[in-house]
Amino acid sequence: MILEIADIRIRPGQQAAFDEAIQRGLTTVAARAQGMRGFKVNKGIESPERYVLQIFWDTLEAHTVGFRESPLFAEWRAIVGPFFAQPPVVEHFTLLAKSD
Repeated sequence: MILEIADIRIRPGQQAAFDEAIQRGLTTVAARAQGMRGFKVNKGIESPERYVLQIFWDTLEAHTVGFRESPLFAEWRAIVGPFFAQPPVVEHFTLLAKSD
């Protein structure tokens, strides 16, 4: 399994609207992507305009090709993109260790 981490910064004062938008985008659009296994969203306490999105994919290609090159990605960006203060920083990870 692959973990995608997106470090998202939104425009100040948009937190409530973005909270709704990201949850809607994930549950109604991203969740339909083949190979998407789940997600977590955390919002900053010290930096309230910062969000960390974690999405779990079967493979790297499920995200980078299957989702990013599909019409779903345009739907997703139409929902969350207007809030971005800058493009998100996105990286992918594999699991090294975990607790029980």
